[in-house]
Amino acid sequence: MSKNYLELETPALIVNKPVMEQNIRMMMEKAREAGVKLRPHTKTHRTPKAAKLQVEAGAQGITVAKVGEAEVMAGEGLQDIFIANEIYGESKFLRLRDLNRQVRIAVGVDNREQVEALSRVFAGENKPLDVLIEIETGEERTGVLTGEDALSLARLVTESPGLRLRGIFSHEGHTYGASSPEMCAELFRKSQEDTLTIAEFLRKNGIPVEEVSIGATPSLMHGQILPGITEIRPGTYIYMDAAQGNAIGDYSRCALTILATVISKPTAERVVVDAGVKALTAFTRAQGICHTPGYGLVKGFNDLRLKKLYDEHGIMISAEASSKLKIGDKIEIIPNHACPTCNLYDKIYVIENERVVDEWPILCRGKSQ
Repeated sequence: MSKNYLELETPALIVNKPVMEQNIRMMMEKAREAGVKLRPHTKTHRTPKAAKLQVEAGAQGITVAKVGEAEVMAGEGLQDIFIANEIYGESKFLRLRDLNRQVRIAVGVDNREQVEALSRVFAGENKPLDVLIEIETGEERTGVLTGEDALSLARLVTESPGLRLRGIFSHEGHTYGASSPEMCAELFRKSQEDTLTIAEFLRKNGIPVEEVSIGATPSLMHGQILPGITEIRPGTYIYMDAAQGNAIGDYSRCALTILATVISKPTAERVVVDAGVKALTAFTRAQGICHTPGYGLVKGFNDLRLKKLYDEHGIMISAEASSKLKIGDKIEIIPNHACPTCNLYDKIYVIENERVVDEWPILCRGKSQ
């Protein structure tokens, strides 16, 4: 018989199954309504079992960030994978070649050096490697900046043996810092328009563009998908977190929590739990709709957040918490950012009606090479 989740040793990573399933359905419905494919980014959970649930619900395939993640997912039976990142290095190219022989895979590119190096490895292959050119639309991270840059790179790809241009992609990660839901929707619209403009520019210059891929969780929560987009790649939506809960003004959608135990009450206001940086991550967002003050939101209290984190200790400063909690009590903390938090654990406990109904190994943990 399954045990009550409060019997788990702490710190423990847990996910509420019904809430998670609701989140999966929500994004799948949004994709269907817009007539686009959903290719969820699995860097959030790094867990093949969660990825399979998303595919079973209707997702086209999955997105990953690293070759190591792709290898694990392919080994667990996931057959359609996009590495939405620039990959470089001879050993990584050889691993990518092996993957391309096993599953349908694609990789992002934004520079000539990468394209030329990939072509040298894939030129003799029976099956070409699909690539998508990344477009920078405001996040100021990776991606080409202009239509001319995209056209030059696209022509190089089409002329390079062993490579096939599937399309273009962008990531509107700057929407996390939007000052309001309305601004988030506007930034999302502009990012899509910029991406679509480059897709049309390429087509007018004789370059086929099969895929136009975009997406981030906050923008998809607040904005509309424009005609011409073919695929969306949100990640955090499956679990949500304190940042995403703040963005939509609803923490009930947060399926992921850290179970922690109260281990000390040194003063009338200070409460210490056994979950610090190694259990929660010290990630914060300073502003915008995804603003995350403190280091995690404590469930069951009115806007109570961890004030400090040490390696092994989390600190609450609250007379209310001190009066309600005793040594040995367990609390749930909604982490600020689900993605790095999941990477801290070997497994996740799946709960339903307060019972542990499954344990999922986080097989992509540490697979960042």
